[in-house]
Amino acid sequence: MAGRQNSRSSFASIIRTLGYRNYQLFFFGQGISLLGTWAQRMALAWLIYRLTNSKAALGYVTFFSQILTPLFAPVAGVLADRHNKKKLLVITQAVSMIQALALAAVTLLNPVPAGHYLSITSPLVVGIIALSAILGLINAFDVPIRQSFQIEMVENVEDLPNAIALNSFLFNGARLIGPMVAGLLLAWMSEGYLFLVNGLSFIAVLWALIAIRTTPRERPANHTHPLQTLKEGFDYAYGTMPIRLVLIQLALASLLGMGAATLMPVFARDILHGGPKLFGVLNSSSAIGSLSGVLFLLSRPAGSDLTRFIGIGGVLVGGFGIAFGASHSLPASLICIVLIGFGSMLQMISCNTFLQTICDDDKRGRVMSLYTVAIMGMSAVGGWLAGRLGEHLGAPHAVMLLGLGCALAALYYISRLGRLRREIEPILLNQREMAKAMQETNAEEQARGEA
Repeated sequence: MAGRQNSRSSFASIIRTLGYRNYQLFFFGQGISLLGTWAQRMALAWLIYRLTNSKAALGYVTFFSQILTPLFAPVAGVLADRHNKKKLLVITQAVSMIQALALAAVTLLNPVPAGHYLSITSPLVVGIIALSAILGLINAFDVPIRQSFQIEMVENVEDLPNAIALNSFLFNGARLIGPMVAGLLLAWMSEGYLFLVNGLSFIAVLWALIAIRTTPRERPANHTHPLQTLKEGFDYAYGTMPIRLVLIQLALASLLGMGAATLMPVFARDILHGGPKLFGVLNSSSAIGSLSGVLFLLSRPAGSDLTRFIGIGGVLVGGFGIAFGASHSLPASLICIVLIGFGSMLQMISCNTFLQTICDDDKRGRVMSLYTVAIMGMSAVGGWLAGRLGEHLGAPHAVMLLGLGCALAALYYISRLGRLRREIEPILLNQREMAKAMQETNAEEQARGEA
């Protein structure tokens, strides 16, 4: 009976979150754009492997598409805490559209016949990698700003965890459908047309952002130098043990959990003896696992302890990464990919929600910029590492070695859970007292107004 009540409560809170007009606009606009984004990601990986026949090239694309993130995401965090987030997002999404259209033009104007391989240093390959790096720079600003903007689209802070989980549901729903459609389309059209479709899909999210109406939050005059503001964010995150531990765990998981994702074209073509359709199926299987993780977290009652899911997710990613590397069977590989996706999403959403719940309001942008660095920055290095290990050890052994490291990092985090929970108790207590005081103040002001 209690479980059924919790389920109803969770469902009601999901419906309430989707009822906010601003969140509705963002949800549906972003959904259309993300379908194009995932089609582009898959097409780009397949294009690079088709052009170069090089495992290292796959690692370079991942590396250069994300390596600028750790350099610029903290700057984006400062901007998010000091400026209008909606206006900043319009800029990042418009520039993302230009990047996708440029990638389409470069690819369509330079066709390369199937079976003809290029050097990694050829102008076309270098140009594609350079455009990937530009997208990484854009995402360094876009992701932390977008993550910290979510709280402005829901009127009740208690709905923030559902907003984060629903955003992940949307992201992974597109990740399920986008690669599947891309795999079918790549069988009879050039990758460049998928890049073109992605560019046009940004019209939807730009329209949604322009239509969103938010009340700008009052920001106290800030005369602190931006570098000092940046340093304050680092000091706050490092000096708060729970934030520090969660960010370190997320960074290690992103570094060591990239083996299967980076080398998936190799497994699709050379290990499991398929083509772009199988590559699409593998990507979609990962999305099925991720969606399952989102639905699992959405089914949890409000106030659930998410800290244990961070460690469990890391163990799943690492353990089934080892199993995926060892597998030469398509059914077993698909099961492993599903569970890796489940564990990855369990960890990322739990980290995101936990960090946004316990951090101070005026530092949320900077904390989420470090969250972005932990995921995208370390994924860049992890992608490069997976590519190099795959070149020297072979794809299966590279994925198994990285999976082992990921599992060990998660087990270390689990060993520190007791201290983490003790540290967050006073933080959460203080937040509850502040929320109660604010509610009482609002009630008093309302009573005076009615009088």
